[in-house]
Amino acid sequence: MPRTCHAIRVHEPGDPEVMRWEEVEVPDPGPGEVLLRQTAVGLNFIDVSQRRGTYPAMPDLPAVMGMEAAGVIEAVGDDVTGYAVGDRISYCMVIGAYAEWRVMTTDRFNKLPDTIPDEIAAASTLQGLTAHYLLHDSYPVQAGETILVHAAAGGMGTFLCQWAKAKGVTVIGTVSTDEKAEVARAHGCDHPIVYTRDDFAEAVMDLTGGNGVNAIYDAIGKDTFEKGMTCLASRGRMVSYGQASGPVPPIDVGPYALKALSIIRTGLNTYTRDDAERARRAADLWEAIASGTVKVEINQRMPLADAAKAHTALENRQTTGSTVFTV
Repeated sequence: MPRTCHAIRVHEPGDPEVMRWEEVEVPDPGPGEVLLRQTAVGLNFIDVSQRRGTYPAMPDLPAVMGMEAAGVIEAVGDDVTGYAVGDRISYCMVIGAYAEWRVMTTDRFNKLPDTIPDEIAAASTLQGLTAHYLLHDSYPVQAGETILVHAAAGGMGTFLCQWAKAKGVTVIGTVSTDEKAEVARAHGCDHPIVYTRDDFAEAVMDLTGGNGVNAIYDAIGKDTFEKGMTCLASRGRMVSYGQASGPVPPIDVGPYALKALSIIRTGLNTYTRDDAERARRAADLWEAIASGTVKVEINQRMPLADAAKAHTALENRQTTGSTVFTV
């Protein structure tokens, strides 16, 4: 096994320039741990929040960045059950993914079937499992309903649009440019709204004949949350699962009482608490990808050493679909 490898570490929160490509030690796997040779690493906006020092909290610095990857188990420690050398796996929501090798426990692993390549797994585990719980649990969408998806041309947005469309749902989405509107439309978004040109709440009310949408899936936060409340239908639900523009400020919910609106703030870890639930969601995800119900678009590939460039592009809204780091 290697004694050292390279990883992207941060020594302090800040702009993309704080990320450094450094040599780190690779320890032997201890009890309950495996040695993982990582083959592909995913990029998600939660990584940006992590780097900025906002959410989630970083461990003691310096620390290795990243929350999602795929790889192959190369060694196992004592007391490891259910996994063996040679198994292909993916994981997400575990800090430390921006590395060539790592030692970790198996409690967040998803075994990969032969139908799912490593790059697809690295691009889809976090976003796909998130889309699954959002559409099936946070607000279980039904055929004939109408929803609003913010950032509909991004990796997360295209997952939500495709899966919702396959369930018979009318999908409205917000995007920043006409080019991204075409990307969203190609992935199941019936009505892309270019929010830099049009007021999205007014457009939603026009598209729904004044009724509003049954649910809004909002990972933007401060810039979209309160306006979104105004275009929810009676008994509609605001599903907040991110805060790319910053935390949602306090709002007065009194004006929305007559519409009986509900608000839910969610996170993936709550919906993948145990092996059985995680495996069930992953099986549904792999089947959706293998069947073509959900197509994973990897539109940007970069060496892991260039992670700072990828963060800059993501923050400047220069990406569409998913970004994967090659290792």
